Amino acid sequence: MSTERATTVRTQRIALPYGGTALLLTLVPWADPSGGGPERPATLGLQGLAALQEAVEAAAAAVARGGVDAVAVTGSGRTFLAGADLSQVTTVRDRADALALARAGHAAYDALAALPVPTVALVNGAALGGGLELALACDARVVSSGAGALGLPETALGLVPGWGGAYRLPRLVGIAGALDVVLDRPAANRVLRADEALALGLVDAVLPAEGFPDEALAWVGRLVRGEVQVERRALDDAEIWDAAVAAARERLDATVHGSRPAPGRALELLAAARTATPAEAWAAEDEALADLVMTDEMRASVYATALVRGARRTAGAPDPALARPVTRVGLVGAGLMAAQIAALLATRLGVPVVLRDLDDERVAAGLAAVRATLDRAVRGGRLRPADAATVAQRVTGTTDVGDLAGCDLVVEAVTEVLDLKRRVLAELEPVVGPDCVLATNTSALSVTAMAADLAHPERVVGLHFFNPVAAMPLVEVVRGGATSPAALATAVAVATGAGKSAVLVGDRPGFVVNRLLILLLGVVLDAVERGTPVEVANTALDPLGLPMRPFALLDLVGPAVGLHVLTSLRADLGDAFPRSPGLEAVVAGGVRLVGRPPAPGWPAPLSPDVQATFDAARDGSVPLAPLDAAGVRAAVGRALAREVGRLLDEGVVADPTQVDVAMLLGAGWPVHLGGITPWLDRAGWSTEMLGRRLQPPGRADVPRPAPA
Repeated sequence: MSTERATTVRTQRIALPYGGTALLLTLVPWADPSGGGPERPATLGLQGLAALQEAVEAAAAAVARGGVDAVAVTGSGRTFLAGADLSQVTTVRDRADALALARAGHAAYDALAALPVPTVALVNGAALGGGLELALACDARVVSSGAGALGLPETALGLVPGWGGAYRLPRLVGIAGALDVVLDRPAANRVLRADEALALGLVDAVLPAEGFPDEALAWVGRLVRGEVQVERRALDDAEIWDAAVAAARERLDATVHGSRPAPGRALELLAAARTATPAEAWAAEDEALADLVMTDEMRASVYATALVRGARRTAGAPDPALARPVTRVGLVGAGLMAAQIAALLATRLGVPVVLRDLDDERVAAGLAAVRATLDRAVRGGRLRPADAATVAQRVTGTTDVGDLAGCDLVVEAVTEVLDLKRRVLAELEPVVGPDCVLATNTSALSVTAMAADLAHPERVVGLHFFNPVAAMPLVEVVRGGATSPAALATAVAVATGAGKSAVLVGDRPGFVVNRLLILLLGVVLDAVERGTPVEVANTALDPLGLPMRPFALLDLVGPAVGLHVLTSLRADLGDAFPRSPGLEAVVAGGVRLVGRPPAPGWPAPLSPDVQATFDAARDGSVPLAPLDAAGVRAAVGRALAREVGRLLDEGVVADPTQVDVAMLLGAGWPVHLGGITPWLDRAGWSTEMLGRRLQPPGRADVPRPAPA
């Protein structure tokens, strides 16, 4: 294993308010001895677990001597405990080492659970994975109201809650609540807030963040004196338990399609938790954890998660000091996309935003769309009503281009037609000030071509937001041929200031996300054109675990938009982007591609009209050569590998990791695949098509010995 940045444990004897004594065990994260490193949350590897067990055993000895009424565990700074040390886990090369780590976690946590006095977790901040499992090993839990991240995200990392969580959680909160925390929330990248944890029965009290340490110790004192009663729900009966597990298994079969092993292994552990003994549960957790640590899916998941966390710092960005202040923003075009961008920038940047369109009717519709976007944020709990009202007042509308004169940034978001966008920028240039940055929200067109006829093309940059703007975390910042460092730095600052991750991309058709997604759809459509049944083509990629099947994605994008971009990319990049007479017929006939999903998150069924439409549109321009599902996957893999190679050769992004960041954040490419390049490496497509791997061995897969 790698050298551990080990967490230590500080023990203090605390006089509780109104009498009694507690031992307080504080988890202290590793600190950079140079003093220059960033603050790290506490995590546990083998050394940290040994330190915790030693501290707990010393506490047990103190209890045995007498005079200790309770033992409490808390964290440092803003974190209680962030879980296992994944930097260690991902360097494990042997299953025996993985098994040792699993068993060490159980040994340390069992020692805490076995103490003969009340044990209380004082959850001062984030408690994730092994951190929440440590709290579950205590008799009671109190949490700070400021602790905004409580959860068991292991299945999203290719693991299971393997230090007691899969056993203790369902017995504490019920099987339905446990399934939500262990399976559903990680799949949606969601955690629990303190109030949600209290409602679930996961914690026993939420205390104010201000003064939390003293209030928490006072709560421990009341528990010791019997003034606080900790109530526990009865164990769910077998019928409820089995029904919930059966429903979850059906849901996994329909959505995960066996693409990754962790959710299924977690479900097995949860299913057995009702009747298993602790010893049986720990042994099963140990075996599951050891198996999963040695999977490529787990290594790829950790690689992808680290990429996403690091993406807030834009790789290759100019010096932030070059960014120009943005105190007023203009939007040209008042359509739905412009309205979403306006709402985002007015909310996150806190600046006035002016929507401009050609007539009062369009402007009014745009302002109504802004209000609707803010209303959705209020209903979703992301904005308070008073804040939404304030933001709405910041957004105004106009038909007069002259009203954009005082803007520091103007974003055009008109129809995706190059000549129209060029005319808009040409109209803006003499109106705005010399330092105003002009941005285009184009999803595929050339920023360089748009700016070519301007007096100052260096002020033009691409700011490609993704739909829906509020939910999608990525912005592609497009560097045109003449874009200045100041314009680029301003665009990055606006994107990150709006809470997004920015990826710098070169000015090539489709940039990264749309180029690869449309290619994927084009290859699937081409398989249907060549006689592959639509159902086979649509489900062929299920083993990848993509968030949507191809025809559902095309339906979401809009068949007309998909056809427009496919045709545009074919014209610019060649026959790798195939023509689809069937899609042309779908657009011409207004054919709906998919129906309503049977349940939220489940795949949408194909419309029965799709096969007939493609069959009728087949014009003989391509020979029939139907594929099975494996053949479709191979065609997609080969095409994507070739295109990623072209992206890198053209300098669209600096390296393969930026392709992965873009696809993870902009296309929802599955974390368990590690993004797109680790999957292409593992499947062999990159070696076959490019003659090389895209990632070094062991970065996003299990390290394997070199061939002799």
